[in-house]
Amino acid sequence: MFFPTARVSQSALPTLLNLTLRQTAQQNILLSSFATHIGRTRVSFSTFSPLRTASATATAEMASIQIPTVAAGSERVPFSQLKGRIAPQLLQNIEKMGLTHMSPVQEKVLQMSSLKNDCLVQAKTGTGKTIAFLLPALQNIMTAPDLQREFVAILVLAPTRELAQQIADECDKLTGKSFECHIAVGGTSKNSLLRRFLNGKPTILVATPGRLIDYLSEEETRHKLTKLRCVVLDEADRMLDQGFAPSIKRILQQIPKKQTAGWQGMCFSATVPDEIQQFLPLVLNKKHDRISTIDPNETPTVDRIPQSAIPIPSIADALPVLHSYLMTQKKTNPELKAVIFCGTARHAALLYHIFGPTGGAAPKGLSCFQMHSRLSQPARTRTIEEFKNAESGLMFASDVIGRGMDFPDIDLVIQMGFPPEKAQYVHRVGRTGRAGKSGEATMILTPQEMRFVRANKDFPIKIEEALAKVPELTKFQAYTAFLGFNITVARQLGLQPPEIVGLANEFAYAMGYEEIPEVEAKMVGKMGLKGVPGLRIMGKGGVSRAAPVPSGRTGGGRAQGGPGRMQRGKVADPRPQGVSGGNNGSRADGNRRGPRESTGANAEEPSRKRPRRGAQA
Repeated sequence: MFFPTARVSQSALPTLLNLTLRQTAQQNILLSSFATHIGRTRVSFSTFSPLRTASATATAEMASIQIPTVAAGSERVPFSQLKGRIAPQLLQNIEKMGLTHMSPVQEKVLQMSSLKNDCLVQAKTGTGKTIAFLLPALQNIMTAPDLQREFVAILVLAPTRELAQQIADECDKLTGKSFECHIAVGGTSKNSLLRRFLNGKPTILVATPGRLIDYLSEEETRHKLTKLRCVVLDEADRMLDQGFAPSIKRILQQIPKKQTAGWQGMCFSATVPDEIQQFLPLVLNKKHDRISTIDPNETPTVDRIPQSAIPIPSIADALPVLHSYLMTQKKTNPELKAVIFCGTARHAALLYHIFGPTGGAAPKGLSCFQMHSRLSQPARTRTIEEFKNAESGLMFASDVIGRGMDFPDIDLVIQMGFPPEKAQYVHRVGRTGRAGKSGEATMILTPQEMRFVRANKDFPIKIEEALAKVPELTKFQAYTAFLGFNITVARQLGLQPPEIVGLANEFAYAMGYEEIPEVEAKMVGKMGLKGVPGLRIMGKGGVSRAAPVPSGRTGGGRAQGGPGRMQRGKVADPRPQGVSGGNNGSRADGNRRGPRESTGANAEEPSRKRPRRGAQA
């Protein structure tokens, strides 16, 4: 099987691995290797076997102050019990949405002593938070006798345009579009949306902080926000994580002050870090309700989901490994629905083109989607809806969906490279196993990226390579068979004996060998490989000189530098550094000359270059 390299722009390469490789000094080497890899016409998958690891656990999410809860074991409360407290129009639209019972966060918020109370609510994503804050806010404006619809009454701030669009969609469903709900987000035409906003009756505005700052530069916009009745910060901790703290402060300074205007404040967040505390006086009254639906004794999603890591020798192996892993998963689950996280938008776009319509490398029957900041807002909105409704498929995404977006029935999360932050790992894994369902998560990591596993002991990921369990005899037989087969097809492939041995040695290391396996001299003779460099002959010690072995390895075992990429044609001199060889020994600085054919002063040093095809071996 061969991997079709997609026809993608080379402009994608500079940013492809900028995020995932920025913490290693070998960035340029790895990026160059990957660039060479995707430029090949075909890439073989034949020697890959996935290396699975045991499941891991992650840190639990922070628990906050609790308020009295419904007795354990009690059933969920139906929305019908809100008659008389919530407007009939809202309840009817909830029923049209197919919702019959409240989630825990909805129940606690809607049972506050007053729906006008300020509140700090800690709840996980995907638990119904949007309806929990929209219902009280909408109820309050619907019962306000002095409401002026041409002014913004409800302002909701969200960290991403996808979440903002999701909130606006829910709002339209709840109101039946009896109120205008506007969005102000990046990735869209500012002028057209702003013109619609200024000319319309934007009673509800859902915005991302950056775009709202742009809006507030207009005097007319600021005037539209002078009659606020409710301000909601959704995913507050995520907005802080993304560096929106300065923007949020500016917004809160430019809208009517909480103390004088008296608008209702609601803050929803999965966690409540210290950074959020500085915003509370600007958004909430001192006597606000504190609500949490996170049970401190509940096992977090990240602890329930089986997790694994697939170590790969180099970045050039990432695409073949991903392909093989997806093929394996598809065989066991024909309706596979997976999210593949990438460090950058360009990386996600590249993989989409390779696996999607351009390259066509996805397992048969699986549609491909892409979601990242480089897409236009209409394209992102369309993709979200399509993937939500899809029974199966592959979503190649950046962290724009790492948190806050709720896609149903995700079976698998794959991370290409390590996440820059531990919290990102938790949120990415949290895309699967939602609402009590099963799921699985894995990472594909280069040796450099495996530092993430070693450095984060609170993610106790046990590395247990599956190949280590394979009997040595089975691997040895596969090695010798590989040699024999390639000898029979050498003429068709244009391979010389040293190149065949070099390929077989690569295969040996791919199977997990620490050193090249020894072969009987009799077998070597029968294969016609007698005297060919690179083989280890039983009873004769190390690898014969001028052997094509991996960079960073010798015939005696794995180098301290860790698993390196095979560099065919390079010479490994088994002699220790500083030990002379006749009149022309190694230089003490470690830049060794290769072993000479003879010890004579005028003897020629054999070429280290790969033999030309057609030349004598």
